[in-house]
Amino acid sequence: MTDFEHLEKDLTSSWDRLSGNPVFKSFLAGSISGTCSTVIFQPLDLLKTRLQISLTAIGPGQSAGLVPLVTNIVQHEQLFGLWKGMTPSLVRCVPGIGLYFSSLHTLKSYWIKHTGKTSVEPYEAGLIGVAARSISGVILIPVTILKTRFESGVYRYKSMTEAFQMIYKVEGPRGLCRGLIPTLFRDAPFSGLYLMFYTRTKQAIPSAWLEGSVSSVSHFSCGVLAGILASFVTQPADVIKTKMQLYPNEFKTITSALIYIHQKHGIEGYFKGLVPRMLRRTLMAAMAWTIYEKITLAIGLK
Repeated sequence: MTDFEHLEKDLTSSWDRLSGNPVFKSFLAGSISGTCSTVIFQPLDLLKTRLQISLTAIGPGQSAGLVPLVTNIVQHEQLFGLWKGMTPSLVRCVPGIGLYFSSLHTLKSYWIKHTGKTSVEPYEAGLIGVAARSISGVILIPVTILKTRFESGVYRYKSMTEAFQMIYKVEGPRGLCRGLIPTLFRDAPFSGLYLMFYTRTKQAIPSAWLEGSVSSVSHFSCGVLAGILASFVTQPADVIKTKMQLYPNEFKTITSALIYIHQKHGIEGYFKGLVPRMLRRTLMAAMAWTIYEKITLAIGLK
């Protein structure tokens, strides 16, 4: 047997072991579902970011309403302007959702094994969701910053590499972790609340609805209901995160962002961009979970 044949055999054997690993299967299923949902709902994320930034960044004389904003973007940046920031979004969401689902699988399996239970309670699912999202949030915070800045229209980076280099040069290593705390305050509670309500809703409906031809509709509906409340509760943290990542010199702390938003816009300011974010997070999470449930069933994780 030649060296090449030995190498081919070793690689095939390694792939067989890897592809049979449940954590890898969870990562793969999550990444596939993340790709689909990220591409479809990217315009909603961009609109959410634009609504949260200062009015001067939207354009002089332009209304901050959703419809005028869409019209302005299409007129000045064409239709594909709604997908600005797609590359960093994919770089963040595809491995991020894969990492989230694989962490969920690992933590859930560990919990069940050490508690002797056959399933997790809704509140336990919530805690597992918080932990899983915190892991992926910390790892991917630099890409989250790049995504926010690309979407905002405030910065004119030509590529992700240039953006990364400029942030590191001007702001140092801390610039690549800007807004980490509000990001975790947004993502971890969202995932915890979402998973808790998603699990509870699935338990509340007839088990027959989760099987057969109506299973996809049932999973999607459970996801939508869970996403609406989770999005509303975590919206203020998302607004603060956006301010800190776009204007690091003006908002060095969470407190400074909190005070500015309240003075400038009142309580309403903490919920800027709620509608597009609620639509995106709710539909994206519902779609991701629906696809994930189907894929895990097909590859033998269920």
